[in-house]
Amino acid sequence: MKANPPTSENPLGVAEPESVPSNNPLDRVIQRMGQAIAWLVFLAMLVSVYEVIMRYVFNAPTDWAHETTTFLVASIFALGGPYALATNRHIQIRILLDRLSPRKRNWLEIFNLLLGVVFCLAIGYAAWVLAFNATHSPTGAWRLETSGSAWNPPLPAFTKIVILIAIAIMAVQQVVRIGRQWRNKQ
Repeated sequence: MKANPPTSENPLGVAEPESVPSNNPLDRVIQRMGQAIAWLVFLAMLVSVYEVIMRYVFNAPTDWAHETTTFLVASIFALGGPYALATNRHIQIRILLDRLSPRKRNWLEIFNLLLGVVFCLAIGYAAWVLAFNATHSPTGAWRLETSGSAWNPPLPAFTKIVILIAIAIMAVQQVVRIGRQWRNKQ
C-alpha cells in the first residue's frame, strides 16, 4: 500500500487498501456470492422495520423478527471474512513488507499465509465442536439446537454451521494463496 496524494476527500493522503480483482477462481466465486449475500442486510432491515411497525403502530409484536434479524446479521458478519479475503479488503499492516526485497517479501507472505491457515484450523476446531454440539444430542442423535424462545427456531444451530463454513472457506482461500505465492517465489 502506498500513501495517496492528499485530496479533498482524503486530506491526509491515507493509504487505501488495494482491492484488486483476484485471478483466483475461488476468490471470484466468493466475490459474486458475497455481493448476493450482501442483500441479506436489506432483508434484515425489512424484518426490523416490519417489527417496529407491528409493535408500535399495531401493538402486535412478532415472535420471530428479533431472532431472524440476529441470524441474518450474524451470517453476514461470518461470511464477510471470506469476502474480505477475496477482495483483499482485510486489515494489513505492511510496514515491514514494504521495506523488504521482493524475494524476502514473498517468503514473509508465505509465512503469514501459513499462520492464517493455523489460525483457521484452531478456530475451525472450536467452530466444529460448537456446530457438532448444536446439531447432535449428547447421545449422538441428530437434533438442532433451538433458541428456547416462544418461537423456538433452530437458528442458533444454523448460525454455528454458517460460522464453521465461513472459517473453512477462509482456510481453503489461504491454502490456495500459499500455492500461488509458492509458484511466484523469487
